[in-house]
Amino acid sequence: MNTQADPKTVVADFLKIFSSGDVDAILACLTDDAHWWVSGKIEGMSGSNDKSTLGEILRQVKPLYVEKALRVAPSAMIAEGNRVAVEAESFATLTSGRVYNNRYHFLFDVEGDKIAGVKEYSDTMHMWETFAG
Repeated sequence: MNTQADPKTVVADFLKIFSSGDVDAILACLTDDAHWWVSGKIEGMSGSNDKSTLGEILRQVKPLYVEKALRVAPSAMIAEGNRVAVEAESFATLTSGRVYNNRYHFLFDVEGDKIAGVKEYSDTMHMWETFAG
């Protein structure tokens, strides 16, 4: 990623890398002090995670996906300054046979060519039913 990149380009590139399932590449796109917050009140799923914890979570869920990745496809983006709002949809078939297909609103904070923060709003009940139910 280019340090002079447009924030929307940084986020679009990040979502492509995220969709690859390559955890090390995903983490390389984040600032050292990055955080990822998920809406809701579901223990173990909702709340804020730092970069290290996010990496652990991604490594734990990766084997659950048939294709070893959760594909996240953006459908709309709006940027103001270094903040990017994204509407997106995810898809993955789990090794259990369940299908995870969620819709999101993300708010990304971009610093240079890295992601510094993410707020994720999604259907947490679908998340819980698919992964823990």
